[in-house]
Amino acid sequence: MTWFDILILLVRCLVLALAAATLFAYFTLFERRLLAKFQHRIGPNRAGYIPLPGGKKLFGGWLQPAADAVKLFLKEDVVPAMADKWVYILAPGFAVVPALIIWVAIPLGTWPDGMGGNWLHYAPIDVGVLYLLAVTSIGVYGIAIAGWASNNKYSMIGGVRASAQVISYELALGMAILAVVMQNSTFRTEQIVIDQGTMWNIVPQFLGFIIFLVASTAEVVRSPFDLVEAEQELVGGYNTEYGSMKFALFFMSEYIKLIAMNAIAVTLFLGGGNFPGIDTLVASLKSSNGETIAYAVQGLLTLGAFLLKTTALSFLSVWVRASVPRVRYDQLMHLGWKILLPMGLFNVVMTAVCGVLFPTDSIIVKVVMGVVGLLIVVIVSATATPKHAKRGVTLVNTSAGN
Repeated sequence: MTWFDILILLVRCLVLALAAATLFAYFTLFERRLLAKFQHRIGPNRAGYIPLPGGKKLFGGWLQPAADAVKLFLKEDVVPAMADKWVYILAPGFAVVPALIIWVAIPLGTWPDGMGGNWLHYAPIDVGVLYLLAVTSIGVYGIAIAGWASNNKYSMIGGVRASAQVISYELALGMAILAVVMQNSTFRTEQIVIDQGTMWNIVPQFLGFIIFLVASTAEVVRSPFDLVEAEQELVGGYNTEYGSMKFALFFMSEYIKLIAMNAIAVTLFLGGGNFPGIDTLVASLKSSNGETIAYAVQGLLTLGAFLLKTTALSFLSVWVRASVPRVRYDQLMHLGWKILLPMGLFNVVMTAVCGVLFPTDSIIVKVVMGVVGLLIVVIVSATATPKHAKRGVTLVNTSAGN
């Protein structure tokens, strides 16, 4: 690798990091506007609007992320006197770095560079899926370290809760991903996307898809599983003692990891950048306009399809936050250990049995697997809900003489 190649790689990494930061900033606006619609509020509508005749406003609120960033930059940065200073300072970095480096193994689309590479896939490594699992797991260290270093009992409880929660749901998440690896017989993320050219993995792995969505929501401590920062119980949880840009880094890591989890779901279950008609259009352009234009169109279209699918899952995440109340801690553990983990084991066994009995890539078998997964989800949803004890009022009859 020459110095020029290293320079190109550094520039690409810088672009990816800036894109992730910008994506986080405008995802907060996306979420706040959606929550306002769900809850019959107005939402951000002031910063950056363009005045129109008649008192109307255009693009109201689109500069709200920039206003929030300036506010956080200018806030006073206070370090608690009894905190472990250096660990306290480093904890936000431990949280945000894994959220950024996770993107290098996710194929964002297909833009061939003419030399066997892909401009939209930074690290096509042989163990891409294992890399994604490893990086998503170490993000909890930032939260746990922040809770310990703050020298605050509420922060410490939040950090311990985060550790227990990630351990509990990492098993179910791993089972869902393991079934996809068995289905496609590879750990390479780009090969998993290629194998979904005819049928997306959500059909045979519908059960795994549902498990992945629930477990990934808990993995990024997102509502309704945000018990690590339950304000009614822990003031603010692990970030109680953090302010200014340190708090912003924790905030950024949560949102970037949420978007990254949705991107991983798109890669593993929704075909990545695949979309009906793209391959036909690219083949036509290659024969009429040459490879350069055809590859550019393919890259833009597959990137657009990938972002569209990721946006749809992000919308679902916001919808869940607006609709589902926070669960109790015992309900959180019950769901992870007694419901999701057995479902994940069943899905792995079903995938293994179907792979051995029907080694050919049969569409009928995949559809049957999807139907079985749907039935399991329906049955578990109907039977695993907590039963409320029947309560009544017992009247005690007393005699008039007493």
